[in-house]
Amino acid sequence: MESYALLLGATLSAGTVLALASLGLLINEKAGIVNLGAEGMMLCAAIAGFATVVHTGSFVLGLVAGMAAGALLAALFGVLVIWFNTNQYATGLALSLFGVGFSAFVGINYVQAKLPETPKFAWPLLGDLPLLGPALGSLHPLVYGTMLLAAAQVWFLYRTRAGLVLRSVGESPESAHALGYPVRLIRLGAVAAGGALCGLAGAYLSTAYTPLWVEGMVAGRGWIALALTTFATWRPARVLLGAYLFGGVTMLQFHLQASGVQLASQLLSMLPYVATILVLVLISRNPGWIRANMPASLGRVFAPGT
Repeated sequence: MESYALLLGATLSAGTVLALASLGLLINEKAGIVNLGAEGMMLCAAIAGFATVVHTGSFVLGLVAGMAAGALLAALFGVLVIWFNTNQYATGLALSLFGVGFSAFVGINYVQAKLPETPKFAWPLLGDLPLLGPALGSLHPLVYGTMLLAAAQVWFLYRTRAGLVLRSVGESPESAHALGYPVRLIRLGAVAAGGALCGLAGAYLSTAYTPLWVEGMVAGRGWIALALTTFATWRPARVLLGAYLFGGVTMLQFHLQASGVQLASQLLSMLPYVATILVLVLISRNPGWIRANMPASLGRVFAPGT
């Protein structure tokens, strides 16, 4: 039973990376912007956060640096697609490729670097739970912070005027512009906020989840996060559940190996990506369901006065 409790804790930790990135991309897409650069942003944020902790010893500053790196790259992407009307898909792919190469170049000197000892956390009430206490009582604060963030995003999008305006920009930017809302600035703010969350995911990955730097360590999580927003039909609560589902599939490979299951490690490593493909195939069988939930102006260029 203890092994299953530890598997649950590992699932929540692994899912946090995906949940943070997916919640950020969801904000982008609710405003009508598709950003395929999540992988690159997360990698740049991962090295920014890791290098900051190496030089300052502060894990909090590392997370802040990751958020800043993600927001900066996302803002650059936003300016290109919102004001210069570049193709969102091509620009996002370019950002992703840039992030992969730039993070590898900057991170050369940090491959062998060591971080200070990771702080230990103890949550009294959760730690006292029977069976699950050892697993849930020592998780990183960001694991629980992500759950609160998803709840806050639900409240923001569906219970506040600002959230209504953001969704209206994603549904019909022309109507929002006619009502006097600064559509371009709202979209830029949404893109930067989404980039900051992707950056937080990358920094958490390199400073807390696996405290080291390795080239390409995001390992496709940015692409899974993109698929996850569609899988969750652009709903924050479903994003959170989907992230834990994929996190559980990721951890399952290690659990199976530890249990002595005789399968090639390469096959086990494929599990998260096979799950992603299967989910997308299942969703694509009902395109009408996707269209009913997808922001109407997703990926469309908006140019005032045209």
